[in-house]
Amino acid sequence: MRSYYIPPKGFYIGNFPIAFYGVIMACAMLIGVLLATRLAKKKDVKSDDILLLALICLPCAIVGARLYYCFFFEHNYSFLELFNLKEGGLAIYGGVIGGIIGVLIFCLIKRDFKILVKILDICAPCLILGQAIGRWGNFFNQEAYGNLVTNPSLQFFPYAVFIEDRNAWFQATFFYESLWNLIGTIILLLTFYKTSLNGTTSAMYLIWYGTGRVVIEGLRSDSLYIAHTSIRVSQLLSAILILVGVVILVYNIIRKVKHNGQKV
Repeated sequence: MRSYYIPPKGFYIGNFPIAFYGVIMACAMLIGVLLATRLAKKKDVKSDDILLLALICLPCAIVGARLYYCFFFEHNYSFLELFNLKEGGLAIYGGVIGGIIGVLIFCLIKRDFKILVKILDICAPCLILGQAIGRWGNFFNQEAYGNLVTNPSLQFFPYAVFIEDRNAWFQATFFYESLWNLIGTIILLLTFYKTSLNGTTSAMYLIWYGTGRVVIEGLRSDSLYIAHTSIRVSQLLSAILILVGVVILVYNIIRKVKHNGQKV
């Protein structure tokens, strides 16, 4: 019989339960904030501003991720169930939307919307790194997996993962996305340090993450759908983000060409 590993969902400190999902998400957020304080120096943004930004954006992102999930998931959530995160139930795109709202609130507080694009460029590499780390929370929660794997020769990690509740092997789509995002982190960091055009790093995030999500979402067996349709919400939104990213990138290339032409 093929061996498999069932990850524990958490541990106890005394009588207090600690979920690995929450621990991993907290670590992802912390690492993202630390990276942002380092990247901020290149954009002449103060570390104190990054900390204020984090205090605003992280709660907005968590609320957005939960509301997005509950809105599209086929279940009528009670008010109290909205606050139950023990079994997961956070959608990254909702978190991104909530985070952007947080950035807008930050700019409103600072009364300076000129730094909006700078802040988004700083956040982009931090966000995709946080996503790469955060996907491992899905591993411990045994969620965000793909299609059934019936071929015994393919029943191994990282191609597949054993899901205890379903007593079967499924594609490890959480790992695919984590690896894709880790590669994306490197690409975005290189873009951040190699270009001086604001918005380019953000555009690369939209294109890179959107492309990966379009493909990987098509493999998942637990996608959120637009009501009464077969349209996967994340695939549709990803396609839109890719288009937006391409438009921003082309605009910046045209700006750079014009600028170089004027210098000559």
